[in-house]
Amino acid sequence: MACKRYFCLLTVTTMLLASTVAWSAEIHGSSSTQYQWFTDYFTGNKQAEFGEYLNLSISKIDTAGKLSFSGYGRVTQDVMNGQSLNGRLYFLYGDYNNIFNKVDIRLGRQFVNYAAGSALVDGGKIDLKNVGPVAFSIMGGRNVIFNLDGEASNNKDFVWGVATYLTGFKSTDAELSYFMKLDEAGVARDQLGGTFKQYLFNSLKVYANTRFDLTSETFSEVLTGLKYFPTSDLVLTGEWYQSYPLFDNSSIYSVFAVDRYQEAVFRGDYTINDIIGVNAGYSRQMYGDGADTDVYEIGTRIRPIEKVQINLNYDYQLGYGGKLNGGAIEATYEPIKQLALSGGIHYDTYERDRVTGLETARKYWIGGKYKIAKNMTASIRIEDNVNHQYTSDWTGRAVFKYDF
Repeated sequence: MACKRYFCLLTVTTMLLASTVAWSAEIHGSSSTQYQWFTDYFTGNKQAEFGEYLNLSISKIDTAGKLSFSGYGRVTQDVMNGQSLNGRLYFLYGDYNNIFNKVDIRLGRQFVNYAAGSALVDGGKIDLKNVGPVAFSIMGGRNVIFNLDGEASNNKDFVWGVATYLTGFKSTDAELSYFMKLDEAGVARDQLGGTFKQYLFNSLKVYANTRFDLTSETFSEVLTGLKYFPTSDLVLTGEWYQSYPLFDNSSIYSVFAVDRYQEAVFRGDYTINDIIGVNAGYSRQMYGDGADTDVYEIGTRIRPIEKVQINLNYDYQLGYGGKLNGGAIEATYEPIKQLALSGGIHYDTYERDRVTGLETARKYWIGGKYKIAKNMTASIRIEDNVNHQYTSDWTGRAVFKYDF
């Protein structure tokens, strides 16, 4: 019910501001009306619903252009199984920027993403800038948690964090941050994080991300990577990633032993000419206790004529989980400027356990998108999934989008 009230508030606020400040304010956004049908995997029943997604921004409210509002939410109504109206408000906040040319303030429901942690917050964020090569940020508020029926947060779910980051450097980005999440049992997450990105010689990008959990004194995530682009047509990528699963301190799962996952990735993308491009990759996946897997990937993008593009991809896996392989073919055709037609076939082999042996999963899909006007589009996608659970599982979505 709270999300429904918030969505109504979002709609009413739009209408009120449109009528009271239309002389100066600019209102932009998009409306996406959708009809989708799918299988409810919890009940196994077919389900169909209408949905309305509304995204809006209001700016130039004051003469200095410092105040603005943004919002995004959706409501859905089931039309097959008698479920009630369901809504979610993803964000609704106001920005007041450049106070003394140094402070930005954001109040309301917002998504905050620090290197140390991310959360959807009912609260505020303050950024301090233009005080040298380093800027600062602090945020805090109620931690918004969604479940199937709406919001599941209580009055003891809270998050806060601080961050400092470099500013004014064209080729360098860096951030250090701290993130804490609290619930009814106390401190649920207590984390440090950092990111770094550096461009060198106009052809090299070095980057790294990490999170460190203070409670368990463990690096929960580490990513280091290198991208080399000697020409505009060739990109070579090497990455190393590790993840150690962590749970909230109040969760019963926090006492279970888990294995660290590690992955090394090497990939190359090369555009030969306007007609064809290729990519190839190799990854070594390490699940712990000697359970390792080698994964090889290869693909190509072909444009035999200007209006047609064909994508082909194949991957082969050897090691933990057995010998597995799969591939996909997808094609797009644009008969006229306003219309794009597409379709594809996906085929994979997998093994759930040794008793069942190798099984296959297939997906067939078709879609289309038509540009009705400069600010209006209509699209549809229909797919059928065939696997061990369904001999035929049809799903689809029809969308009408209007930008204003």
